[in-house]
Amino acid sequence: MKPILEVSRLRKAYGSFQALSDVSFSVGRGEIISVLGPSGCGKSTLLQLIAGLQQPDSGEIRLREELVASPSRLVPPEKRGINMVFQDYALWPHLTIYENIAYGLKRQKAAPAERDRKIKELIALLQLNGLEDRLPPQLSGGQQQRTAIARALATEPDVLLLDEPLSNLDMRLRIEMRTEMAYLFRRLGTTVFHVTHDPEEAFAMADRMIVMRNGSIDQLDVPQACYQLPRTRSVASLLGAGNRLSGTSTGTAAAPAVQIGGSVIAGTAPGADLPPNAPADLLFRPEDARWVPAESAAAEAAAALDAWSAAVDSAASPNASPAVYSRLPVQIVHSAFEGSRWRMLALAENGERIAFMHSQPVDPGCSGFLMLQAAHVYLYPQSATS
Repeated sequence: MKPILEVSRLRKAYGSFQALSDVSFSVGRGEIISVLGPSGCGKSTLLQLIAGLQQPDSGEIRLREELVASPSRLVPPEKRGINMVFQDYALWPHLTIYENIAYGLKRQKAAPAERDRKIKELIALLQLNGLEDRLPPQLSGGQQQRTAIARALATEPDVLLLDEPLSNLDMRLRIEMRTEMAYLFRRLGTTVFHVTHDPEEAFAMADRMIVMRNGSIDQLDVPQACYQLPRTRSVASLLGAGNRLSGTSTGTAAAPAVQIGGSVIAGTAPGADLPPNAPADLLFRPEDARWVPAESAAAEAAAALDAWSAAVDSAASPNASPAVYSRLPVQIVHSAFEGSRWRMLALAENGERIAFMHSQPVDPGCSGFLMLQAAHVYLYPQSATS
């Protein structure tokens, strides 16, 4: 089956600033794509080009195999068969909820009976029953957001564009709504192109994720693959691997590792092989480290190092074996309570600060080890673009 949306070698600049550079991908019918990246990475520019609000400098956009955007052609937004839900919902404040949802159907000149049927179905589907006669200012943020989605779905667009749709909601509502939206769109078979800065929102909704940086795509894959094997330091950091230590690459291609101070830490190199004895970075997530006090670490450390040595000798895996553990000596400097667990700050032996999670506080000044599983430690050459 042909993709419903195809983007080929798209470029867009604002003066000397290159907002997008050779961006290419396709979206299948009924697929939910989430675009993730830091501010200024190009995700909003990409959304505007797909919507028809801007024209590319080079490259093409095709919808249903029809060319809708190129340097010489620009089909206007209203003729593309797409709808968009904005950050601020953009509801008509003087129209009731029913009238807001009906707006696009009236412009399409839908028959009154058919229009009423669709509106009632969407009101029930989006849990807006009893709110039909209210004005948008009389609704909560979540109700306004559901109204904006209902209005966008009423005309049955080929592609629904979502621009940071949950950014104005509080945390509890964001968690509820991202799950509700994912369920709704999959139930309806809606094709969705979703831009967000929130990784958890992207994970909750996406069939595939596009992770962007500096106007280009760093990684395009299913959410699990992006999370488990981030191809660049930028992707790893964006998806939670906030601990970063600098060292020297060691080990082998089959069992890569980085030396930090006097410790050798096994990991996986998801982007490219590490040049031997070269500067390298090690990244891991706070929740993927296990604290072991110095006085009880001897047996665990010996077992971990034996396992790592066996992996190096046997070269049995193209990436480090999930069973391989290493230990990283650290000293605790601070504990912070975060509800169900404590966030610990510690210093590695090279003086760099790292964070990890623990079930209870540890006094500042205590020494011990972090046990790190190789499958959750990501290694990258320092010279590579990240």
